[in-house]
Amino acid sequence: MSRPQQITVLGATGSIGLSTLDVIARHPDRYQVFALSGFTRLSELLALCVRHVPRFAVVPEVAAARTLQDDLRAAGLSTRVLVGEDGLCQVASDPEVDTVMAAIVGAAGLRPTLAAVEAGKKILLANKEALVMSGALFMQAVRKSGSVLLPIDSEHNAIFQCMPLDYARGLEAVGVRRILLTASGGPFRQTPIAELEHVSPDQACAHPNWSMGRKISVDSASMMNKGLELIEACWLFDARPSQVEVVIHPQSVIHSLVDYVDGSVLAQLGNPDMRTPIANALAWPERIDSGVAPLDLFTIARLDFQAPDEERFPCLRLARQAAEAGNSAPAMLNAANEVAVAAFLDERIRYPEIASIIEEVLNLEPVVAVDDLEAVFTADAKARLLAGQWLSRHGR
Repeated sequence: MSRPQQITVLGATGSIGLSTLDVIARHPDRYQVFALSGFTRLSELLALCVRHVPRFAVVPEVAAARTLQDDLRAAGLSTRVLVGEDGLCQVASDPEVDTVMAAIVGAAGLRPTLAAVEAGKKILLANKEALVMSGALFMQAVRKSGSVLLPIDSEHNAIFQCMPLDYARGLEAVGVRRILLTASGGPFRQTPIAELEHVSPDQACAHPNWSMGRKISVDSASMMNKGLELIEACWLFDARPSQVEVVIHPQSVIHSLVDYVDGSVLAQLGNPDMRTPIANALAWPERIDSGVAPLDLFTIARLDFQAPDEERFPCLRLARQAAEAGNSAPAMLNAANEVAVAAFLDERIRYPEIASIIEEVLNLEPVVAVDDLEAVFTADAKARLLAGQWLSRHGR
């Protein structure tokens, strides 16, 4: 390589961002941090800037930017601090950037990720909401710009690794019958359904296999995370919802599978560590060390599978319905879920009411076509309004 690849990490202080920086630090000859963004963990962002010395850092507010800029100067760094969505879009599309890790959680990551796509960057997509909200528009932008889009979710990265290189020709054309999307089942896989009424946010965030942020941990517990991944898989691999099957696999060793028409089923296995898909996407089509320990099948000893129970996991049912409806439905699903999960984490609603809020929003608001990004954000805003009205009506 003539120079290290310049990497922007959007969402650097989250679990995906930190894992990305760990992999980057293992290969200083190949990768260099160009920009980092953070939301509320400003002291952590400062520490990351001191360690990785990016050219830019991005924070959401002017006051935070001033504080961080002063702290960076005091540390002897020339890192320049930018503010808000405009700052995120700038560091995602800068001409010197080669690769963008899109790891901002939720709808907030959509515009900067699209800015990176439109600038023709290599996109490592960990922000599943970008595709959930604006799948057709997003993939159209990828094709138009020639951007390279590589999935980071362990499940989608596993599918990517098990697909033939020419899968863009269509699943039938390359002999794929189904995509099998694995799920751990989360902390409530065996909890009596009647007891779910009383679970706490801390219990919902106690994932048995993965270390994740609180919002995505709740999504994993409710299996909304898997529903969003189902929608994302449809866009990434040009699949119909009926071609994507969710399989509960408690060990989280098989990260997903691809079923071919000749009877072959290819699976990608590995320890549950996000550095594996991150390293795979960073170096693709090569392979590099991720720091993940080798998989010991003798210690694992067994692999279990079961079908998901939609009475236990109504969010998965709602997500599949949104996938089948298409248009504005996935954006409304995502927005209502974000509002509901935030309310649950604030202990304003009970765990089962997450699904109740989402279902009411989807029932109240008709599905409409989304021909541009403004239509996507209109659907998002309407769903948030309706979810907020549910909370107000129920005194939450």
